[in-house]
Amino acid sequence: MDRMRSLFRKREEVEEQEYRPLYDEGDVSEPDNNDDGHGVPFSWFEYGIFVVLGVAMLWAWNMFLAAAPYFQYRFRTDDWAVRNFQSAILSVSTLTNLVGAAFLANRQHSASYPFRVNSALYLNAAVFALLVISSESFLDASTTTYLVFLLTMVALTSWATALMQNGVFAFAASFGRSEYMQAIMAGQGVAGVLPSLVQVISVLIAPPPEVVTADPGTADPEKGTAAFIYFLTAVVVSIVSLVAFIPLVRRHNAMVESRMSETLAESMASIEEAERASRKVVSMTTLFGKLYWMAGGVFLCFTLTMFFPVFTAKILSVTPSSDANALLRPVAFIPLGFFFWNFGDLIGRSVPLVISLRHRPIALFGFSIARSVFLPLYLLCNLHGHGAVVRSDLFYLLIVQLPFGLTNGWLAADCMMAAGDWVEESEREASGAFMGLCIVAGLAAGSLLSFTAAGI
Repeated sequence: MDRMRSLFRKREEVEEQEYRPLYDEGDVSEPDNNDDGHGVPFSWFEYGIFVVLGVAMLWAWNMFLAAAPYFQYRFRTDDWAVRNFQSAILSVSTLTNLVGAAFLANRQHSASYPFRVNSALYLNAAVFALLVISSESFLDASTTTYLVFLLTMVALTSWATALMQNGVFAFAASFGRSEYMQAIMAGQGVAGVLPSLVQVISVLIAPPPEVVTADPGTADPEKGTAAFIYFLTAVVVSIVSLVAFIPLVRRHNAMVESRMSETLAESMASIEEAERASRKVVSMTTLFGKLYWMAGGVFLCFTLTMFFPVFTAKILSVTPSSDANALLRPVAFIPLGFFFWNFGDLIGRSVPLVISLRHRPIALFGFSIARSVFLPLYLLCNLHGHGAVVRSDLFYLLIVQLPFGLTNGWLAADCMMAAGDWVEESEREASGAFMGLCIVAGLAAGSLLSFTAAGI
């Protein structure tokens, strides 16, 4: 027995020695406003810009999820479309995103990350301008036509999201500040909260009729007004992000100049060429060999998370619609469910600034597996209005949605922040893009698995 104990003790010591962070940043509870050793001081102004970029990165994704009641209205004459549009949106979105992220991750040396970010923002603005128009025009289009149009818009925004994820994560990693990576994750949390809140407010301002007419050609002007307001906010977010990104690019260029020697800088035609000359191209297998616990943790985290949109779109208040106030009716209650999940997610993405397991990657991976306990809890709620095992809206919102979102935000942010500690400085850009790819892979796997819950 003593021999076996000594064997396990030796194995643990070896694992600790092999898997040790390259950068020991000490106390990570507060951002260090001084130089971090690489000439990049922390700036709250830059932190705020990265938050805005995080908002823009996932705004489109969350807009499509929180708009479930509007799409249910548009597909009301087709039972198959009503049952499956949410899983179809998830699958098209995540698969397009995965292909785009993999394509971009393999083009490190020639990458212009500012160009990728700007292209994504322009594309999102154009797509949501089309959705704004569709909420007021072509309302007599068939269900099939509108579904094809919607999935095309989803695919375009997913390509934009791939550009944003690859560009922004790599861009933030190049600064060498883990706080900026957390800022992006916090912005993504805001992107989840605000669309849900906008959807709830829009339907309260312009409530839909109690009875939907059976005539597919009959459009409700109030429903169109709510969708118009809802989609227009996405256009505004993209424009604001484009403006906010300008000073960050200037700061990045100044940082690159300071890092380059005078001889190297003079021999290059531009700052971008100097940056590419110093950029180290790292294979995905090399990065996975250094980041497998964090990569696996963030992958499993988002795989499980992809079940929540399918359940949330099906769960109604336990109060019958005829007796409920406006907030508890399906058209507002469904976005309210998304709001509580995303509010928890937003809180969770800020927790790593206070409580972090960045230097315990195995614990992060184990925690990602433990989150699976939340999925059976959805079966206790009021699915399709057929009755709930636990007859309480507070149970659904505060015990299921909020903690499930909170654990997602904390785990995702902590894994992303930890990645930069386990690679060389010259590999940080590539590690940021690689971790973004792991997120997308988890989303894709989860969206395909979510079809198993579509018929529940």
